[in-house]
Amino acid sequence: MTVDAAHRAVEAVWRIESARVIAALARMVNDIGLAEELAQDALVAALEEWPRKGVPDNPGAWLTLTAKHRAIDQFRRRDTYQRKLQEIGLDQELRQESAQTELDDALDDHIGDDLLRLIFTACHPALPVEGRLALTLRLLGNLTTAEIARAFLVPEPTVGQRISRAKRTLADKKIPIELPPPAELPARLASLLEVIYLIFNEGYAATAGDDWIRPSLCQEAMRLGRVLAGLMPEEPEVHGLLALMEIQSSRLPARTAPDGRPILLLDQDRSRWDRLLIRRGLAALRRAEELGTLGPYGLQAAIAACHARALTPEATDWERMAALYRLLAHLTPSPIVELNRAVAVGMAYGPARGLEIADSLRDERALQGYAQLPAVRGDLLARLGRAEEASAEFRRAAELTRNARERDLFLERAAAGSVTPGRP
Repeated sequence: MTVDAAHRAVEAVWRIESARVIAALARMVNDIGLAEELAQDALVAALEEWPRKGVPDNPGAWLTLTAKHRAIDQFRRRDTYQRKLQEIGLDQELRQESAQTELDDALDDHIGDDLLRLIFTACHPALPVEGRLALTLRLLGNLTTAEIARAFLVPEPTVGQRISRAKRTLADKKIPIELPPPAELPARLASLLEVIYLIFNEGYAATAGDDWIRPSLCQEAMRLGRVLAGLMPEEPEVHGLLALMEIQSSRLPARTAPDGRPILLLDQDRSRWDRLLIRRGLAALRRAEELGTLGPYGLQAAIAACHARALTPEATDWERMAALYRLLAHLTPSPIVELNRAVAVGMAYGPARGLEIADSLRDERALQGYAQLPAVRGDLLARLGRAEEASAEFRRAAELTRNARERDLFLERAAAGSVTPGRP
């Protein structure tokens, strides 16, 4: 095998296996920072050895085993070696066992639990949201600091500091790398799902920058959602969030023109929607419904399904959507939910009804500076024939948004006075 081919193999294996390797090491050493360092050491070893010896039969197990040996060597060099060996359940005999026995140990049935422990720890409520996002993408998404910085349009040193602070907080607070006890599971799961949801949303509708969407972030969030659904198959909200992401992602091919300009929902060519993702999303939604009452993510998935099931905009069940938004508002009261309900009500019962709801939100502190409020009002006013007021609202929306593509869209609509109802 050539050196280039071996290095490509290492890169591919690392992309797939790094989270599992770090998770196994974190269980062993109970320190995420140290676990990541040991995994990186194993990666360097692979880059050195695989070009000479070839790619092993089970490269993920090789990386895990190599990193575990590095950990044992580190512990041996410390005064606490014997204590650490007892903590991790290893002793001198382990190093004298056959290579096959060691390989079996690397392939034991801890993988699922290890990943779940790592996911819950990276998304621990003790960390600020920014720290949870960065640490999750670093450990579980295998994104570099530079990639995370580009995705969220922040300086690379800022992302590095967030990751370092998150690791330090976990260590300083002595937060164990373990599954939360049953009593804490709902709150901890909510924190975890929020992180995945925020990653997806930033990809689906970028809050700033020159790009309307960032598909790579959507893909990463869906991957994490699928992993979580496999690890927690009986949790309805896990399937609800996965359903929401799958259905929303089905629209990505139709959301932008070839030049990158945004295309709003009701103007999209629905033949370009990904039907496979829609089927997968609807299946995940059915699974969530079978497991119990829909929660916030499940209800949002049910709303997205109203669009996915409609072959044309006219076939959309806006009345059902408005009712689902009312349920969502009852479950998780939010001005943003109410703003989305205004759109659905405006489509189901006329723009005047929708405008009443939107107008009631104008003094909401949470919506001050939120570009979608004037954008929604602009839609509704335009449909009522109040063109000048609509144009003023679109100009206001253009002033508030930090996304260049969205700004151009709002300015075009302000100038043209066009009516394009509905959220993108």
